[in-house]
Amino acid sequence: MNANGKLNILQVHNFYQQPGGEDTVAANEKRLLEQAGHHVVTYYRSNAELNELHGIKKFLIPFTAVFSIRTYCDIKRLIKEQSVDLVHIHNTHMRISPSVFYAARKMGVPAVQTLHNFRLACPAGVFYRDGHICEECLQKGLGCAVKHSCYRSSKAQTAVNAAVTKIHQMLGTYRRAYFICLTEFNRDKLLELNQNGKHILDASRIFVKPNFTFRDERTSGEDGKGTMNPAARHFLFVGRLEPMKGINLVVEAFAQMPEMELSVAGDGPLGEELRRYVADNGIRNIHFLGQLDKKMLLEYYRTSAALILASQWYEGFPMVITEAYAHGLPVIAGNIGNLSSLVESGRTGMLYAYDSAEALINAVRKFDESKHKDMQKNAAAFYETALSPSGNLAILEQIYQKILER
Repeated sequence: MNANGKLNILQVHNFYQQPGGEDTVAANEKRLLEQAGHHVVTYYRSNAELNELHGIKKFLIPFTAVFSIRTYCDIKRLIKEQSVDLVHIHNTHMRISPSVFYAARKMGVPAVQTLHNFRLACPAGVFYRDGHICEECLQKGLGCAVKHSCYRSSKAQTAVNAAVTKIHQMLGTYRRAYFICLTEFNRDKLLELNQNGKHILDASRIFVKPNFTFRDERTSGEDGKGTMNPAARHFLFVGRLEPMKGINLVVEAFAQMPEMELSVAGDGPLGEELRRYVADNGIRNIHFLGQLDKKMLLEYYRTSAALILASQWYEGFPMVITEAYAHGLPVIAGNIGNLSSLVESGRTGMLYAYDSAEALINAVRKFDESKHKDMQKNAAAFYETALSPSGNLAILEQIYQKILER
C-alpha cells in the first residue's frame, strides 16, 4: 500500500492473437484504478509468442499452458519488487497459465481473476457448438469437448484446454482462488460445476461486477444522444461476422425490411459470403463498413436508432452494449443468456426470440413504432447507474477490500 493509502496492484493479462473485448476491459480498469490513485503494475504476455516457438519449446506448449515456470518466477519477482498488495488477473490462456495463482500464494498476496468467458466449465469458453447452445461439458465432463473438437475445430488444442482445466480442478486451484463474474447469470452458471457434491469453486469467493466504459467517450446531451439526431430507421450491428454473433440472421431479417437501413461494423469469416449475398440479390439497405476506428464507431453510436445484437450464445458481457448505452443508444437483442438481463424490453430496447429472423423483424418494427426518445433516456440512465466509471470503481474497491480482509 502506498503513502496515500492506495493499493499497489499487479494487473495480469494474456492477449489473444486477435484483439478482443477482454483487452478493452483490462485497459479500462487500469485507467480507472490509476485515476483513483492506485498504482498499477502490469504483467502482459501474448499468444503471438506461440508463432516464434520452435523445436522443444513448441513441444512444451501443452505443459507450459498447465504451469509456466517463467510466469511463476516473473510474478514472484514483480510482487517483491513492487510491494504488490493484490494481483488482478484478466486472462491466463495460454502463455501465462494458472501458475500465477501459485506465485501469488507463495508470496502471501491474494489473487482475483475476472472471468470473461466460461472456460472453467467449457474448453471452448462459450457453451456453443455446431450452431447451438451446448452444456455437455458441464453435465458430462470435459471429454465431450475433445470428442467434438470444440476449440478451433482441433482435437489436440481442445485436449490441451481440457487438460489445463481438469488438472487445476483436481489440484483445487480454482477452489482457493477469488473470481469476479460479470453477471449473476455467469456466476450461477459456473457454480453448476459444484453439482453432484463436487467442490470445484467456492461460492463465497466469487463476486459480481459488470463492465463499464468512460463518460469522456460519449457526447453528453439532455436526451443521452448528444447533439446529433439519430436516423429513425437506421440500425447498427457491431461485432465479428461469424455464426456465433448471428450476423447471418440479421442480414436475413433486414433483407426482408427494405424500408430499414442497416450498417454493419466489423469483419470476420462470414464477411465475404454476406457481402456477395447482398450484392447478388440487389439488397440496397444493408451496408458493410468493415472495421471502424473508435472515432468513426462513436459517430454511428450517436446517429443510429438502435443497436442490433443477435448472439447465438450466452455472451459474457458484451462491451458493445456498454458503449451503446453510454451514448443513449437502445439495444434490440436476442432473449438469451446475459442479453436477457442487460436489455429491458420496452425500456432500454427490445428482446426477441434469439434464433428467429421473423422475431427480429417483428422487434425492429415494434421498436420503429415506439417512443424512441424514452428508450434513449432510459438507456443513458442505465449507463449512469450501472455501467459508469464511478459506480464501477466503488464496486471494484469494495471487492478488493473484502479480499484483503480475508
